Formats: sequence, C-alpha cells, structure tokens
Amino acid sequence: MKLKSFLKLVELPTKVASVTPFLLGTVYAIYHFDKFNLINFLLMLVSLLCIDMATTAINNYIDYKKANKKEGYGYESHNAIVKYNLKESVVISTILILLIIAILFGVLLYLNTNMVVLILGALSFVIGILYSFGPVPISRTPFGEIFSGSIMGFIISFLAIYIHVYDLDILNIVLSNGTLTINIDFIEVLYILLVSIPLAVGIANIMLGNNLCDIEDDIENKRYTLPIYIGRKNGLIVYKALYYLGYIAIIVALILRILPLISILVLLTFLIVNKNIKIFFNKQSKAETFVLAVKNFVIMNITLVLSVALGIILKSIF
Repeated sequence: MKLKSFLKLVELPTKVASVTPFLLGTVYAIYHFDKFNLINFLLMLVSLLCIDMATTAINNYIDYKKANKKEGYGYESHNAIVKYNLKESVVISTILILLIIAILFGVLLYLNTNMVVLILGALSFVIGILYSFGPVPISRTPFGEIFSGSIMGFIISFLAIYIHVYDLDILNIVLSNGTLTINIDFIEVLYILLVSIPLAVGIANIMLGNNLCDIEDDIENKRYTLPIYIGRKNGLIVYKALYYLGYIAIIVALILRILPLISILVLLTFLIVNKNIKIFFNKQSKAETFVLAVKNFVIMNITLVLSVALGIILKSIF
C-alpha cells in the first residue's frame, strides 16, 4: 500500500479529534499540577494515534462491505478502498498491524503507571473497535455521538492528564487480598470533566454534523443514526445546544479559576463558531458544509489548548 492510499484509508487529518484532547490534557497537567512525564507522553501518543487510525480504517472497511448505495459523494471519492482499489487482505493486514502497535504501547504505558490506565485504556480500545465493528457497530446507532464525545472528549483528556499525575491519587484502584479499593478525588475529577466538555461536545458534533448530512444515504444503507430517530430539526437544535454548552463550561471553569484567566480569549471564538452554526443550519451538505463542524472543533479547542499553554508561560514568569 502506498503512503497516499494509507493516509486516505486512516484519514489522517481527522486525527485532530483525538490529538487535541491529548494536547489539552497535557497542558492542563503542566498548568494545574506542574507535572510532565515525557516517556508516558510518547507512549500514549503512539498508542492513541494507532488505535484511532485502526478504528477509522475499520470504519471505512465496514462501510465498503455493507454499502448498498455505491455511488454519490462519500463512496467512490471518500472511501479509500474504492478510490485506490485496495485489496481487502492489505486493508485487514494494515488494521491488524495498527492494533498490535496500539496494544503494545498501551501495555508499556500501563507498566509505567497503574491499573487505572489499563482499565480506561482497555475500555477505550474496546469501544473504539465496537464503534465500527460488530453485529451492530455503534456508529450505525443513535448512540454514536454519545460514545465518540465521551470516549474521545472525556476519557482521552483524563488519561492524558492522569499519565503525568498517576502518583497523586486523583483516582486509584487497588486489588489486594480479594478486596477492591477505589479512591477518587471528586473535586479534581470534576474539574477535569468540566475542562473536557468543549472537547466532548465538539467531537460529538463532528459525528452529528456528518450524520445530519447523510440522513438519506444512511437510511438507504441501513445506518439508523441519531438524526434519523429524532429528525433533522431536532438534530440541528442538539447540534447548536452542544456548542453553547461547551462555551458555558469554559465560563464556569474561568469563574472557578480552573483555567488561566488568559483562556477568556477562547470566548471570542464564539463569534466564528456561531456564524458557522447558522451556515450549517441553512444547508447540511457533506461536500460543502460538514467541514464547518471540524472547523468549529479546531477553532474552539485549539484556541483553548493554546490559551492554557500561554497560561503556563505566564505562570512561570509571574
């Protein structure tokens, strides 16, 4: 398989949805806890990218195998297997290699940390596979937005922080003499969940936006997604409300001083995001307006990452 076809198969540009929570978790760990572990950072980065690429490749493969409609945008031009005439054996081998690398680096990360990383990592791994594979893949159900937002927004962010501060007992699970003990610092965990909300809603809306654009094709291909159950109008209302929830979370985090004061600049991105929401409301098109969901995620959350990074610099100076 050539590099070009591989990058299309795993849809490398979409990895921003997993790398951004990872980066936010990293800068938050440095800002809030003054902790950074380079080895754990690199181990998680490799494992995260490989499982994300594997999941995307599986999704493309399943779409290729199950598609009833084999023409139109999203099939000949969008699916790498069709576009580059890839052999199924090559695609399957690529998926297996990515999964093996992800597992290997995930195990190394666990050995360097503790049981919490193993449990949450394994949970993310299993849901990532079931998202695109199995009798009823999660992506073909009305629960896709919930799982993608919670796993990529919350769990990845939490793990990205936890790998640096696993020895601070924010969350600790110990099995000793048949007794399972769980210790949780609820305040710190709630802080992390709050900071992760903009990521979770942004990722959920990438999928929701995609599903809103694909309602007719999904019905034909028997993908019964959330917009099919609640309707286009209600789907658009949810789409808008999720973005607003993300900005409310940022305001609350600023009031509680969880985020640096400089993160108030993130609120300025609302002007751009709200404009994109209005454009998407007028037309839901995979070819023309779906990209706005990706742009909104990047504008909102990359700005948040950069603001926290700037907060680290200002904190070190003053």
